Amino acid sequence: MFAGWNLVLTLLITSFVGQSHGFWPFTVSATTDAPDTVYADAGAKRIAIIGAGAAGSSTAFYLEQFANKSGVAINVTVFERNPYVGGRTTTVNAYGNPLEPVELGASIFVEVNAILKNASHEFGLHAKESGTDTEILGIWNGKTFVYTQKEGGWKYWDLAKLFWKYGLAPYRTQRLMQTVVGKFLKLYEFPFFPFRSLSDRALDLDLISVTAQTGQELLASNSIGASFATDIVQASTRVNYGQNIASIHGLETMVCMAIEGAMQIEGGNWQIFDSMLKTSNTTTLLNTTVNAISKTNGRYNIKTSSKDSITGESLTSEEAFDTVVLAAPLQYSDLKLEKGLLKHIPNEIPYVTLHVTLFTTKKTFSPSFFNLTPGAEVPTTILTTLPADEVPEDPTKGVGSPGFFSISTLRQVINPVTLEQEYLYKIFSPEKLTSDFLSKLFGTNVPEDLSAVKANSGETITWYYPKVWHSYPYEFPRVTFEDPELARGFYYTSGIESFISTMETSALMGMNVAQLIVNDYLQLVEEKAEGETPVQEVLGGKPQNEHVEEL
Repeated sequence: MFAGWNLVLTLLITSFVGQSHGFWPFTVSATTDAPDTVYADAGAKRIAIIGAGAAGSSTAFYLEQFANKSGVAINVTVFERNPYVGGRTTTVNAYGNPLEPVELGASIFVEVNAILKNASHEFGLHAKESGTDTEILGIWNGKTFVYTQKEGGWKYWDLAKLFWKYGLAPYRTQRLMQTVVGKFLKLYEFPFFPFRSLSDRALDLDLISVTAQTGQELLASNSIGASFATDIVQASTRVNYGQNIASIHGLETMVCMAIEGAMQIEGGNWQIFDSMLKTSNTTTLLNTTVNAISKTNGRYNIKTSSKDSITGESLTSEEAFDTVVLAAPLQYSDLKLEKGLLKHIPNEIPYVTLHVTLFTTKKTFSPSFFNLTPGAEVPTTILTTLPADEVPEDPTKGVGSPGFFSISTLRQVINPVTLEQEYLYKIFSPEKLTSDFLSKLFGTNVPEDLSAVKANSGETITWYYPKVWHSYPYEFPRVTFEDPELARGFYYTSGIESFISTMETSALMGMNVAQLIVNDYLQLVEEKAEGETPVQEVLGGKPQNEHVEEL
């Protein structure tokens, strides 16, 4: 499937993010942190992380590293309300077969995603190979295909076609992307890392000038022609974020064009974050919801609820922590926060509602659906854009005449009942798919009740799995972003999603928050060094001279 992502100037078909409510495809058991749990180091700083997605897992992973390096004793507990680790990276099993996992959430990452790439190597995870023999990429505007490219074609002929049609726009876009992404990558390095204010860092790196304008404005100001911007770049922003270049900000637009080295992990990207937690000496509580947070005597009291895995009995618990990390959007967390707990409450922002539909069938796309002649070859991966004269008035309803954002032929799979080869498809759309739409797409009758289809039903569709996500924010132009610390000892990772919303940037914010936490603990050492409180109490029982040497 993703061979097409590495075609010359092929668009990055990447992660949609958001709240994950899929299911964990493997057997797992959550650890239980009962109120009478005895910790190995009772004096260690206790840290609660709410959310086991990319940000939460990364926070735990890097906390372990930074704390060990600095001699800080910590105990970390991760609370996850879902029965799986990974958040926005979720797999489901085609036909319910664990041998056929398919990404329901964030699908790929790319070469410049250093955290994900390095972690996958460290944990011995391997990239998945393409599942289709010959891939044809097409960009459709609801009327006609404005661009097509075939894998395995003559590279120089494809380049010639691009430059013949779009002039220097492809070259200028590539140069602009490299410049913008190059500035962003400095966030990983000293002196820009770590950062307490994302707004300040964006200003320091001259990225505010990019986030302050739309992708359309950025491209035009860099002499990138409107036809290339609409045909190619907009197809990328739509498949990645469900948004058009007239509304999405310039930085996210450039991120969509950073396509080199697109990959996904064999068996599911969630394994990166699962491995982060398993190697970080973290207590991970799945199926555990954090309901309320208050503060007493300088510590955060966290109230949780869960169900006994055997009896189904509802369980509640309350524990005290020195530090809290909220690694999920506050507006979707259903948290009850004590009045005055936070110095600043993050603003609610609109998120894209994305319908992701996975299904299998023996059928291939009907040429007539795309206004092609009978028997014509139809692309296997179809991205969409808009005709030049179509500009939606409401950016949140920007799908336009195509009616969907993308259709992908993921790979061929074996129906476990009929033992016949079928195609596995994935569609991104702003609305629920209808049987009428699918009937026209494949040129055959599709049953009305898709929830009842079975592998041996004899129907056109043999397996069907729809999912609705609050996937990522509407990335409207802006010049300020939420800070990662909402109160002393209370950190927040989701502010970065209005800046760039990907698995990698969530992991980056997790790493950033981890370093801030350790730095703050070390700052306490300096503040208390000449006071009445012994340093070993501040850092959890470690000898004072050990930290003096490290500082």
